[in-house]
Amino acid sequence: MDFHLEQNLSNLRNTVPLVHNITNFVVMNYTANALLAAGASPVMAHAVEEVEEMVSIAGALVVNIGTLSAHWVAGMKAAMVTAAQLGKPIVLDPVGAGATSYRNETLTELLDVASPTIIRGNASEILALAGASVQTKGVDSTAASDLSLEAAWALSKKFDCVVSVSGAIDVIVKGNQTAFVSNGVALMTKVTGMGCTATAIAGAFAATVADPFEAAVSAAAMMGVCGELAYRNAKSPGSFQIAFLDCLSEITPAHLAELAKIRIS
Repeated sequence: MDFHLEQNLSNLRNTVPLVHNITNFVVMNYTANALLAAGASPVMAHAVEEVEEMVSIAGALVVNIGTLSAHWVAGMKAAMVTAAQLGKPIVLDPVGAGATSYRNETLTELLDVASPTIIRGNASEILALAGASVQTKGVDSTAASDLSLEAAWALSKKFDCVVSVSGAIDVIVKGNQTAFVSNGVALMTKVTGMGCTATAIAGAFAATVADPFEAAVSAAAMMGVCGELAYRNAKSPGSFQIAFLDCLSEITPAHLAELAKIRIS
């Protein structure tokens, strides 16, 4: 399969899709800035009173369960139902899956109301979501992404969706398609919200790329390549955050296509 990374990033920036995020308090500002830098338009709206209207004008819905509360869960459910009815892409980030019973129960409820287009998380989260026995450390992964491959396949089949697993090598699956993206640097794990940002970027690509599998691969490649470019000039977490935002904005579509390391299996 050929990935049209150059065309996909060009389309994203030309379209400037509105990405509706129901995300956590920790990452709202950084995620919004990352979407703006990449070329999308972010909106953060979680109130149940408005999410249906917001979804109707958005190009994609991103649901991130990082900081849960009952009111937010109600908004997530309403937004996902509306997105599914309107055929809008839904990207779900099961932050901290397996860490608490409340998170697990919430994920079950969300998946009952609508199937996501893309599920994106770290290996521990994907394993937990698939029902595997796994130890978690809060929202951090304790399992390598390649170990979650069977779990990703199971989730993809069950919900007929793309599953994107972040790690030293990102693994993206849909049906019998599997892609491995080898870009990125270890420092990305030392900056809060990089995974959540990856989910939001996946939402931006999903809004503008017809094939969700290609959208997820494009997002993983852009995150990894920009991480590598940022690390050239920023070796500490604080400066890296700023450098990464700059790279999201400055990278050209051609440069993304040139530097991406994608293998299909």
